[in-house]
Parts: sequence; structure tokens; C-alpha cells
Amino acid sequence: MFKFDRFNSIKLTSVQIIVLFYMIAVTVSTILISLPIARKPGVEWTLLDAVFTAVSAVSVTGLTVVSTADTFSVIGVFILAFILQFGGIGIMTLGTFIWLMLGRKIGFRERQLIMTDQNRNTFAGLVDLMKQILKLFLLIEVIGAIILGIYFLNYFPTWQEAFLQGFFASVSAATNAGFDITGESLVMFANDYFVQTINILLLIFGAIGFPVLLEIKEFIQHHKIGETFRFSLFTKITTCTFFTLLVIGAILIYYFDRENFFLGKTWHESLFYALFQSVTTRNGGLATMDVSQFSGSTQMVQSLLMFIGASPSSVGGGIRTTTFAIALLAIFSFARGRQTVKVFKRELDPEDVLKSFVVISVAIMLCGGAVIVLSHSENFPLIYIIYEVASAFGTTGLSMGITPELSNTGKMVIILLMFVGRIGIFSFLFIIRGKISKDPYHYPKERVIIG
Repeated sequence: MFKFDRFNSIKLTSVQIIVLFYMIAVTVSTILISLPIARKPGVEWTLLDAVFTAVSAVSVTGLTVVSTADTFSVIGVFILAFILQFGGIGIMTLGTFIWLMLGRKIGFRERQLIMTDQNRNTFAGLVDLMKQILKLFLLIEVIGAIILGIYFLNYFPTWQEAFLQGFFASVSAATNAGFDITGESLVMFANDYFVQTINILLLIFGAIGFPVLLEIKEFIQHHKIGETFRFSLFTKITTCTFFTLLVIGAILIYYFDRENFFLGKTWHESLFYALFQSVTTRNGGLATMDVSQFSGSTQMVQSLLMFIGASPSSVGGGIRTTTFAIALLAIFSFARGRQTVKVFKRELDPEDVLKSFVVISVAIMLCGGAVIVLSHSENFPLIYIIYEVASAFGTTGLSMGITPELSNTGKMVIILLMFVGRIGIFSFLFIIRGKISKDPYHYPKERVIIG
């Protein structure tokens, strides 16, 4: 394992070390998927294509410049699934498990890294948290793989292929990776509501956030023994925002395409198409239809949903649901003349409100800059580019088919967006920041005109 005293000697912050770990993970992943045994015979690709696929896997995005089904061998599929675990569960979660397996003591420095990787504000219970996340997430994946593997016996000729498809589908959905080895995502299951329902549940489990899942687990345990349990403010805001966006997204998708894609479809077909497309924009990247068939307004709605992304401390990217919720609450409170932001009988810390606007502002500038660059370097309609940028930053993986046609410049821009989307805006900003130090002095304050 890594020797943290070496990093301390060159004064790296926790955030910088985490980013370095993800860069190392991308490098190792690039090497692994470039091995001859990982690809099918006769398949060739460039180094940039390998890096692109590795970043997409580590960031659990799903955008790819090659066909996963046509490129990877069975061994390659397992290698890719292993990489998705690192990207989905997190470097420090699996790292903690490996440290414990090797009998290493989890010291102060390691706890700092865990706290940074999981967006925690306290050192208390970090190791136990990592154990619970790993056990719960692997249990979800195993149950999903067994259910889908058995059910896929109806679709695939051999039990080996059925369970391979079920295993990879479960990992891809739970980690919200968006990769598939069917060659057509979930289009072949467009009328199979059982497969869609299982995938919807796996996508939600992955995107709603590990703290939420653990609190639900604690609630169930307390309920069984008759004890009361109070959910944290984080879980309340996250859950309400997550499912509100899911419902509103499904309604808007149906509304804007009711005279287009949904025309002539039955109520249950429309329900599952709209619902699945709303859920998958939370960071899933899987699709039951060609998203380019949607109208421009629906594609813009999906782009916004992907830009918002999943919840903090989950497998997803984007600005995160709590960031979006806190910004809306702050705007609403300001419009009503209030100086504080209150929700669920609690008052938000002003620093958290400021952080939410910083994240949104930087994300808009980053994605806006990417759209400008791609509009210059690529010959695609603007909506296609906006959709691709939102998908990459939100680590979603949905695309209107332009990813394989991107120029080298376009691929590098998307690589950057996927990486930033995975590590988070604050980690991106703190890469060049040193340790926090108090200002030695202050100037007189003066008000300026705003708005």
C-alpha cells in the first residue's frame, strides 16, 4: 500500500492525495484494459481511446468511444467490472478494506483521506462507516446479479452467458456506470418491466447516497426493537430532492414528448419510458430507447437533470442534489426577506449556503467553457454537444451517439469533465490550494452594488 509519510514529506493535502489516487487508478485501469487478454482478437485502439475508457470506468460515467460488447473479452468484462467497483464505491472504501485485510492500522492520516473521499465532517466512526458501505453495497450488487442472472435465462442461450450478463448488469446499474455488454444498453428490455424495475431500484440505491442507505438500515433496526429514530437533515433534504426531481423529470419528459415519442404508446409504455429516463439521468446512463428520438425540449430537461446529478457520497457526479436544493432554498428565503435559510425545523450553516453557490457557479463556467470548445472543435448540433457535456460532468453516460465521432480535442475535454464530475467541484478547486491559513490582516469593509 501507499506510504503516507512520503506524501506528507511533500506537503500534499488530503484532497490532493485523493485526486492523485484517482489519477493512479486511471493509469492502472488504462494498463489493465489495454492488456491483450482484456480485448477480443483483432480489436485495436489508440492510447487516447484506452485512457478515455479508463476515465469513464473510474468515474463510472459510461461514455465510451468503442463498443464494450464488441471490444472486451470475458476477462476484460471482469476487469472492467472491478474498475467500476473502485469508481463507484470509492478509492478509500476499498482501500480501507484492503488495509484491514493486510492487518494495517488505520491511522490519523488514513482517516483524513477517508473523511475527504466520503465528504464527512467528523473522524468519528469512519472505519466502521467504510465497512458498512462496502458490505451493504456488495450485498445489493449480489442480490441484483442473482435475480437478473436467473431471469436472463429466458433471454440468453446458456446459463454462463445469462449470469455473466446478470452480474455485469447489476454492477453497472448499482454503480450507475452505464456500461453494458448487450451491445444496445437496455433497449432489448424496453417492454420487459421486470428488468426495468430491478434496474431502477439498483440505480436509485447507487445514486441516493451511502449515508441515506445506512440511515434507512438503522431506522429499520430501531423500528424492529421499538425505538425511535431521527433522520438527519442531510437525509431529509437528499431524499426529498432526489425523488422530487425524479417525479418532475418523468412528468416533464412525458409532457414535452406526448405528441412526439409517446404518441400512440399505451399508458404503461409511456409510464416506464418516462420513469426510466428520469431515473437514469440521476447518473445511471442506461437507456431503454434511443434518446436522440426525444424532442429538443426533453433533451434540455435531461441535460439539466444530468447536470444536477446524484446525491453527495454516492456513486454519481454533477453538482449534487443537496447543492441544488440548498441554492433554491437560499433564493426562496432571500426573496422573502429572510437572512437565514430554514428547513425541517433546522437552520442551515451560512458556509454551506455559500458553498452551494460556489459549486454551481464553477460548474456552469466549466460546462459552459466545454460547450464553447466543443462547438468549435466538433461538427455537431449544439443540443448534441450540451447533452454530451452534461452527461460527462454528471458522470451519467447517456449520449446521442456522438462520443465515438469526437476529435482528439473533444475526447480530452470530455475526459476532463468526467474526472472533475467524479472527484467533485471542491476537490477540483482544492487541487492547487495548500493548507488553510487564517488571514493575517483585514482591510476595511465596503459595500458594492449588486444586481
